[in-house]
Amino acid sequence: MRFQPLPAARRMDDNGVPVSREQTVKINIYDQSYNVNADGNEEYLNELAAYVDGKMRFIAESTKMVDSVKVAVLAALNIADEMFATRKRQEELEGPLRERVQGCVSMVEKALEQAN
Repeated sequence: MRFQPLPAARRMDDNGVPVSREQTVKINIYDQSYNVNADGNEEYLNELAAYVDGKMRFIAESTKMVDSVKVAVLAALNIADEMFATRKRQEELEGPLRERVQGCVSMVEKALEQAN
């Protein structure tokens, strides 16, 4: 799912009606409103916005920082850290799981060969 700011000029059809396949959703993050085009679920987008808002508020409270850009950068670093840690855990789980699946496939293939 990709999100982008609502463009200033929108494409129009032959009758002058704006053409858009994407849903426009208004979200609020750290006391700022954003209109974004989202090709997905509005509830999910609101969940993401609430998560980012919560991270920014936590950073602002923890650091006593008032510059929203700096708060946003630190929140982004925290979220990136969470993502990298999750990715690493996933890779650690997938390796052994993949080996077990391959072992099971080999056993099934051998059993099928013996049955023929």
